[in-house]
Amino acid sequence: MGLDAGSTFGLALTSGGTVVAWGDRNQPRRGTAVPTGLSEVIAAAAGSAHGLALKADGTVVTWGDNTYGQATVPSGLSGVVAVAAGGSHSLALKADGTVVAWGRNDHGESTVPTGLTDVVAVEGGGWHSLALKADGTVVAWGSRQAGQGVVPPGVSNVSAVAAGGAHNLVLHADGTLRGWGMDNQGQATVAPGLTAFQP
Repeated sequence: MGLDAGSTFGLALTSGGTVVAWGDRNQPRRGTAVPTGLSEVIAAAAGSAHGLALKADGTVVTWGDNTYGQATVPSGLSGVVAVAAGGSHSLALKADGTVVAWGRNDHGESTVPTGLTDVVAVEGGGWHSLALKADGTVVAWGSRQAGQGVVPPGVSNVSAVAAGGAHNLVLHADGTLRGWGMDNQGQATVAPGLTAFQP
């Protein structure tokens, strides 16, 4: 991902493989504290107050708030092809289709379901996580307080996923969108007539 937003900061990946961060004015040591000399980055992700960078060699670099270990990369992690950041947890998708998660786990958000394979994309929410599988199905885990950690019936043929604080959105292959989870601000209710959407 070339652009991502945390709770109070933004990250952008430059064409030269570096990361630019801004915001977080009250806590500059957090998500905006991109490590000096970080280069050869191909993707970046922002959590509430921490950041992740995926390097071209398949390794991951993290920075920012590490209260729950979310900015401590698991020893030996390599072969990564995508990264995602939840509120206070981190996710890495490996080339073999498996997922590694670390950081806060109060709601099970960092406990990857046993046997999860064939994953092509990952997303981190506030206290939950999502994985999109190659067959177009979605797996969710973590908090179920607003239903965000449970995939509703009929969610299939999915081509992209996104996770908010306590809600989710999926893009179906036919261009339609569907949301579920917390909807107190209408965030999980897709705008009427929205079709043929492209990520």
